[in-house]
Amino acid sequence: MARHEGRVVFVRHALPGERVIADVTEETSRFLRADAVEILEASPDRVVPPCPYAGPGRCGGCDWQHATVEAQRRLKAQVVAEQLRRLAGIEREVVVEEVPGAKDGLGWRTRVQFAATSTGELGFRRHRSHDIEVVDACLIAHPEVEAAGVEDHLWPGAAGVEVIASSGGDRAVVVAPRARRSVTVPDLEAPASVLLDQGKGRTVPRRGSGVLHEQVGDREFRVAGSGFWQVHPGAAETLLDAVLAYAAPEPGEWALDLYCGVGLFAAGLAEVVGPEGAVFGLESEAAAVRDARANLRDLPQARVERGRVEEALDRFQIERADLVVVDPPRAGLGRDVVERIASLDALRIVYVSCDPATLARDLAWFGERGYVLSDLRAFDAFPMTHHVECVALVVKE
Repeated sequence: MARHEGRVVFVRHALPGERVIADVTEETSRFLRADAVEILEASPDRVVPPCPYAGPGRCGGCDWQHATVEAQRRLKAQVVAEQLRRLAGIEREVVVEEVPGAKDGLGWRTRVQFAATSTGELGFRRHRSHDIEVVDACLIAHPEVEAAGVEDHLWPGAAGVEVIASSGGDRAVVVAPRARRSVTVPDLEAPASVLLDQGKGRTVPRRGSGVLHEQVGDREFRVAGSGFWQVHPGAAETLLDAVLAYAAPEPGEWALDLYCGVGLFAAGLAEVVGPEGAVFGLESEAAAVRDARANLRDLPQARVERGRVEEALDRFQIERADLVVVDPPRAGLGRDVVERIASLDALRIVYVSCDPATLARDLAWFGERGYVLSDLRAFDAFPMTHHVECVALVVKE
């Protein structure tokens, strides 16, 4: 971030403390966006990007290939701390922890979405653009994703192609067709289910079942199609361990898992609260609810229902809980949901967040209802990008 004539300038491909020549790419009345096109005085944290497609005007997927992995984590920690201070008035030193399974910050992404050109070549959108940077490989993609070799083929009629590799050894290719076009699916280098994306989260198997299996500890989870699962191979187990440590469930307790997905946290909670306790999960996606029910079928104390948290807590007459786990989308909870959760008078609320700004905003609203941030951990679940995953423990003041 820099300043020019009173306006903030967001300079992509630069690092704090550097002097650069920046090319302005976007201008508003309040700020400018720019790319660093020449480095005059380099930061000691600067490295040569390992990916040939990283750089000004190139692939928009990775933000920080030009910084060491250690520097990336320091920068993410500063961002989290700054958002807590600015939006919630919370002063806290933050450390971003490594997540196992991403040596040198590369080869970790188990779900990769490629965009397709009009001729069927695959690549990624350039930053803030619909233009596509055609690639022959992605360095942050997991080796089992790259093993499919989708970039080596043309995909006529496709708007996009997603490749998924699960920890259970499954692989799926989800193809989004262009409007009123059929898609020619090439022969791939590795076995994979092929599904057609019909929009709004619906997929139809074209080859194979399209059901993926993920292993976390001793428990297997099924995830249908391109349903949500953590993209870093070590993230699911790391986050589950962090959530359970903060939630500290006890046998016989009554727990809620809101935005529960396919039941990762619900399963962990249910195993601890036992048959004398209960876990109630809420999820808005129909396919995820089906998966969660299948994943929790051996845990009768766990129940998952479909609904938006905004209305479903009232619909199911949920009035109290011993502990609550929330893992909302990037938009966060919002004031109404924060107030509804606070009304449950839970002893412990564990908040899993992929956006420090909405997390900090929601923590400020929890503060108005008598809850305080007790502890927080941050994880580098998205190396080479600016994204960071946080797990926060919120308790009654």
